[in-house]
Amino acid sequence: MVTRRQTFRLYPNKAQQKVLLSARRLHCYLYNACIAHREYEYKRNRRTVSYLEQQNLLPEFKQVWPEFAQLNSQALQATVKRVDVAYQRFFQGLNRKPRFKSIRRYSGWTYPAQSGWKVNSTGKHGTVTLNDLGITLKMRGKAKDWGVPTTLTLVYKPSRRQWFASFTVEVAVPEPKFGSQSDLQYESIVAYDLGTETALTLFDGVEFREITNPRFTQRSEEKIRRVARLKRRKRAPKKGVKASRRWKKIHRREAQLKAKVARQRKDWQHKVTSEIACRYDVGVTEKLNIKGMTRKGGKRKAGLNKSILSVGFGTLNRMLTYKIEQKGGLVLLLPTKAIKPSQRCPKCGAVHPNWADLSNRYHVCSACGFEIPRDRGSVMVMYNVATNRQPGLGTSLVSLGCLSSTSKTCGSMKQLGQRKRLKSCRQVDGASETPSAYAVG
Repeated sequence: MVTRRQTFRLYPNKAQQKVLLSARRLHCYLYNACIAHREYEYKRNRRTVSYLEQQNLLPEFKQVWPEFAQLNSQALQATVKRVDVAYQRFFQGLNRKPRFKSIRRYSGWTYPAQSGWKVNSTGKHGTVTLNDLGITLKMRGKAKDWGVPTTLTLVYKPSRRQWFASFTVEVAVPEPKFGSQSDLQYESIVAYDLGTETALTLFDGVEFREITNPRFTQRSEEKIRRVARLKRRKRAPKKGVKASRRWKKIHRREAQLKAKVARQRKDWQHKVTSEIACRYDVGVTEKLNIKGMTRKGGKRKAGLNKSILSVGFGTLNRMLTYKIEQKGGLVLLLPTKAIKPSQRCPKCGAVHPNWADLSNRYHVCSACGFEIPRDRGSVMVMYNVATNRQPGLGTSLVSLGCLSSTSKTCGSMKQLGQRKRLKSCRQVDGASETPSAYAVG
């Protein structure tokens, strides 16, 4: 069994929306109270407060504040846990220090178990009942995979004034395509490279395919900038000063424009990745450090960072990974430093350090004279490595270790090659035509 997240839109009436907004505000108060408790104890007593300590204080907290008594206990614990997770990430240097949140920036709350709520749906539309609030909400949406819902997260988006229910669902694991009669074929492999000018460059061993960058951010940038200029002329909220109604109105308009860009990008990403996942069983790409690539570098790097974030490298990789795995396929992440796909010649395997310059978009190998555009050369190298055809030191299946996104497969390029070489093997008793996907070698 694997866990998938499925999201539906909720349609509460006016009375139900009032109840939901009240519960959201209470969870926001609890979140800020937990942060205040931790800060007070550290400043006053130099003591760190743990999650278990704050969780055990919830019964006393509800006695002092009776309005919290109606809320689900596990949902309140999940809010306390959210504060603890934020502090743990801060201690690890992954995020900044948790801060108090206004109600505008607090999205919603979570039911971490199957108690406190009930969903009536087969994966298409339906209703969800919140026992602690005593309301039943209509929801619309269609889940690609549906199973046993385990958790529920309610999310409110102020810019759209809409509520959403996000379920984590346990679904059956698809049978892997390796080791059956439809065993892995070289024709089912695709190597893809992410870029800024061309969002995706693909190579399946026969032909190249390029998907242009839609540039949703750049297309809406001027419109958002005009609205932001109008917003700066209005009275913004400050300490002790309320925001003007005109500021709130233009702020909501700006948020709606940004949300529209995000929806356009997400819709495009889903369409592109679904089409690729339907055609291929194995995806091959390089492991990218998105955080390092988009690190601030002044005005000279602002345009590049904006282009990378506009395409959404990380989201595209995640979508392709889970969609290919969902059909029983495999995604291989090649180590960039070992292979150097953008600096290596696909034909002779020679490495050219001067090719690392991003301004060099067309490569001519000085060793063999092979000519190819930069992005096409990168995907061709990755495809050759996956199929054990790339010349050069350190690129063979035996010497190169590879990370795999699938935990149930070993993830080694050597073992993947063994699966392909074992395709013609037959068992003596005839019980199975091909070896098991998990018994390699």
